[in-house]
Amino acid sequence: MADQNVPPRRPRDDRGWDGHQHPSADGYGDPHTPAPYGYDSPHPYQGGYAEQADPREQYAGQPAPAPRGPQWVGPEGLGRPAPARPAGTGLPTLDDDDEPGRKVGRRKAMVALGGTAAVVAGGAALAMTPQIRGLFGDEAAGDATGSTLTDGTAARPSGQQPSTVRTYTEQNESYMGSRAGEALKKNAPAGGRTFSGPAAAAAATKVTVKTVLAKDPILHLARRTTFGVTPAVIADIKRDGMDAWIRAQLDPEKVEPSKGELKLAELPTQKLSVQQLRDQRDKLNDQGAQPEREMVDATIARQIWSKRQLFEVMVDFWNDFLHVAADFDGGEVYRNSFDQDVVRKHALGSYPEMLVAANKHPALLIYLNQKDSRKDAINENLARENLELYSVGVDGGYKEPDVRQAAMLQTGRGVQDGKYVFRPEQHYVGKVKILGFTHANNSADPKKAEAAIDAYITYIATHPSTAKYVAQSLATRFVSDTPPKSLVDRLAKTYTANKGMIKPVLMTLFCSSEFWAGVGQKVRRPMEYLVATYRTLGVSPEASPKHNNGDSKRTAYARGLRQIHDKMRELGQYPMGQPTPDGYPDVYVAWTSAGAMLNGWNEAGEILAGYRTTFTYTAPEKLVAKPPATAGAYVDALSLRLVGQKLSTREKNLILGVAGVATTTKVDATFNGAITAVARAILASPQHHLR
Repeated sequence: MADQNVPPRRPRDDRGWDGHQHPSADGYGDPHTPAPYGYDSPHPYQGGYAEQADPREQYAGQPAPAPRGPQWVGPEGLGRPAPARPAGTGLPTLDDDDEPGRKVGRRKAMVALGGTAAVVAGGAALAMTPQIRGLFGDEAAGDATGSTLTDGTAARPSGQQPSTVRTYTEQNESYMGSRAGEALKKNAPAGGRTFSGPAAAAAATKVTVKTVLAKDPILHLARRTTFGVTPAVIADIKRDGMDAWIRAQLDPEKVEPSKGELKLAELPTQKLSVQQLRDQRDKLNDQGAQPEREMVDATIARQIWSKRQLFEVMVDFWNDFLHVAADFDGGEVYRNSFDQDVVRKHALGSYPEMLVAANKHPALLIYLNQKDSRKDAINENLARENLELYSVGVDGGYKEPDVRQAAMLQTGRGVQDGKYVFRPEQHYVGKVKILGFTHANNSADPKKAEAAIDAYITYIATHPSTAKYVAQSLATRFVSDTPPKSLVDRLAKTYTANKGMIKPVLMTLFCSSEFWAGVGQKVRRPMEYLVATYRTLGVSPEASPKHNNGDSKRTAYARGLRQIHDKMRELGQYPMGQPTPDGYPDVYVAWTSAGAMLNGWNEAGEILAGYRTTFTYTAPEKLVAKPPATAGAYVDALSLRLVGQKLSTREKNLILGVAGVATTTKVDATFNGAITAVARAILASPQHHLR
């Protein structure tokens, strides 16, 4: 059997779907759009994004580039020029030359602020990067356990430990050997202990790491368990208490839906089943509908407006851990079902059940070529990733023969007429032994053969190495890029004791001192930064009274979500966006990009300005109910409103420099016309970049 572990070929659905070629910028062919993405503002500068085509089109007729992880896009977008702006209108971008005579240039002040964001715990992580410096300059039963090896290849010889020949190297650990990674390691929280409850752990834990964030446990809890702090979240935690609030978040079915979630009914393809999507594909194609993109739009809406914030954080976690890209051939039919029936169904439940369900879902079977694998032509992709990425991890103790036998065991699973099927005639029958799991696998009876596969999947999902891998990943998401071994060991023990149930693992995490000691040890990735900005600015899902939807096929809400989605694509990260099955990395040093930071800061300015009318925005001069009369006091009040704390004297002076005023200067509610620039500068501060 030849070694077939290659990056997924993304085979098309059994009937094909031309769902990615549309003439308009947003893929809906909306002839009404008066400006990019339907911005309906009379303002001469619409703030529209550059037209976005399917990013894969740039590779038509040529080999795709080597998988590298997120594609970073600078301020000019995907190789396209930025939209023209009439002279003298709108906000100055951060790439504008500093104005002559200004004591502190906007760009230098913003970079000085944002650069500090990389300085997780006061280290010089971002400052060390050239990007920032560059800103300034199935037969008879056989036996698969025999000694005969696979053909192998020079790059992946049979029997070699996979950790030295891994297919996908974009794992978190691969980023942490840099100088920036070393700086982060030195400031990681130390080992600790478990307490009777989260509040008790918070009260007994002293924060000793270096950080610019206020060491307020309520703010820390809100930052780590939501997509962004809001006054409502803080009020809820204070009213209910930390323990009760966490328990409520761990029981999301009892949390009422928000207005933004109720409006998801305006995304029509999200209400269609797999069969309906298949039956209506021609009609949907004619309409230019893109179900896989609407699924991403819906995910973004939930991240911004759902009150089930911890649940959405965990959905995002699993979408990276058990990753199936949104944009794969077949995703337009199957990816939303995978989201609902696999990830969301089990996000706070049993991971072994999630992995078993995933391995019977058409989305994963197509994405990783399992539907093409049969006993006489075995494809190893899914078998390999089940071990390397979805369970024990690349260093989990398996070897190449384990992958080979797993691939043989998993044959027979496929997709037919839009549904999962098991084809016993294509299933290998014979003894297998995989990483300690042994099974006779000697029956062609479909139920018995499938039971053997499910038993194997459950085995690897509850393996000690999987317990450690899940624990490490959760601790990295919630605590630190370099989480203490003491915490990882405790979480792994809880995972094993509870047979892969996730809620007990999360409660162990929140009751651990390491969680509460890790203030400021995580940096928001680009998607998280943008979502947090929408949340802190109190953007409402209702359209502005000024909005004119014209004869658009979609509602203002649907169009607004697509605008955010496309901006995230520009920034290099969006829900389920990683094309390869490793998911997005979750450590800071994987996301150091000056261009993305600048693009994010400029987008914060666009949100503040409120030119787009698909949503309702709070005017920046109304963010503070009673603005102080002097510039310094106003910056303090605005900082408390936007990031939950005052800034340091140095940071405050930099922001005052952006406005060109002194701390004692008398200002009105508009900050003498500079309120948008001041608020944007605060949103560029480390206090907003850190979580």
